Amino acid sequence: MNISLDDALVLMAAARKKADEIGVPMVIAVVDTGGNLVAEHRMDDALLVSVDIARNKAYTSVAVKVATEDLAKAAQPGESLYGIHATDQGRIVIFGGGVPLYRGETLIGGLGVSGGSVEQDVSCAKAGQAALSL
Repeated sequence: MNISLDDALVLMAAARKKADEIGVPMVIAVVDTGGNLVAEHRMDDALLVSVDIARNKAYTSVAVKVATEDLAKAAQPGESLYGIHATDQGRIVIFGGGVPLYRGETLIGGLGVSGGSVEQDVSCAKAGQAALSL
């Protein structure tokens, strides 16, 4: 089971609404369980670098089935996943803003947000994640 385009658009709208509220233009990306892009939106004036970062945050959250915010903790020097960011052809992101999407206990995709501080990205990603009863 994969996330539908309709669900992706709902998630993206909620993340964008949060970005508007905090006044930070974001790039918002949704991928399916294979890490394939379902939809991506770049708000006016969002950083160009955030296009790839948002997509890779969404990919990472699917690839490791954990929020990138949580992965960051396990990827620190001395921790069990130190060095993971250098794997998977450099697509693994180890800072917040990517969240896996579940319907019940089934992984259906990932959401990635980039453009602000890590805290702002996480806030927008969580707003998107909360928009649907997944």
